[in-house]
Amino acid sequence: MRNNDNDGRPNPWAEPPHWRTGPAWQERRRGPRRLGIALAVACIAGLALLALRPELLIDRLAGKAEALRHTAGAPPLAVESVRPTAPPMAPDEPTLQEPFRGSPALQWADGAAGIEVPEAAATGWMSKEAVADALEKTKRFLVAANLDPATLRGERPADALALLDPQQPEIPQRLEQYLTKPTEQDTPVTVFTRFDPAEAKPVGDVVKVRGSMRVEKGEPGEVLVVTDYTFVHPLTKGGTSVQRTIVRRQITLALLDPVRWETTRGRLQLREYHAEWSNVECSAADGFLHPQFPQDLATGPAATGPAVDPYDRSAGGVRGDGCGTITRS
Repeated sequence: MRNNDNDGRPNPWAEPPHWRTGPAWQERRRGPRRLGIALAVACIAGLALLALRPELLIDRLAGKAEALRHTAGAPPLAVESVRPTAPPMAPDEPTLQEPFRGSPALQWADGAAGIEVPEAAATGWMSKEAVADALEKTKRFLVAANLDPATLRGERPADALALLDPQQPEIPQRLEQYLTKPTEQDTPVTVFTRFDPAEAKPVGDVVKVRGSMRVEKGEPGEVLVVTDYTFVHPLTKGGTSVQRTIVRRQITLALLDPVRWETTRGRLQLREYHAEWSNVECSAADGFLHPQFPQDLATGPAATGPAVDPYDRSAGGVRGDGCGTITRS
């Protein structure tokens, strides 16, 4: 979005870009039956695109930088066991040397360490050992889809795709279409975190991660792994400034009893998916997330909706439709 002063020069205090949600997909259930057709599943919803506001500067002037001095040497936070009840606080702005400076993610775990697998227990039709295997595969999927360097630079997420059930109706075909023929609505970033390497490069090799996963019973012969994670990616353009793209993903994966369902033993089925991205352009049809950097003139539709805090994990789900603004990155 471009916002100019009367003299025609870009206004550095212009209202920033926005967030948008795409169409939701809901599975059509056919009811469980022995050797029945596997569930056609995907509720891939909530493509919320958010962008930076100048309130960061106000936060800095208000003295929040002092909080950084108290937290810089603090150990990582304990694993999140329940959803928080309020958003965290953040004090200052990132640099190339300190890409998480000023972010609540400063105390979050690094990369895959932030995806801690809970203790397994027998659930539904699955033994304790089978549940443990499902949890580990879920972690591998999240890592391959959101942290793998090849995936982040836009390559085919082969390791993540290999964990999904090829017998699940529609989903393999949809994901393949997203990767090979992306559009603004049908885009692989609904499932995979991808950046254009010609446009943005990671700052360092650390992505901060925080969230949780749990196991639930589904329908007869179905066990669900429900996850909710936020990933903070520091990026630079031209090695001059740093912006953080914040991706929150809520994904439910399922394993089906092969006695009841047609399924590939040991493979995951994508049961439900929601995602939102902060500090990126609202509209893109090329299959990448496009971070907003200070040296770029913001483009796209005008921001609508209330400002939100992308680090606030107390909200039960991702935001609704539309393009909005965020209060910090």
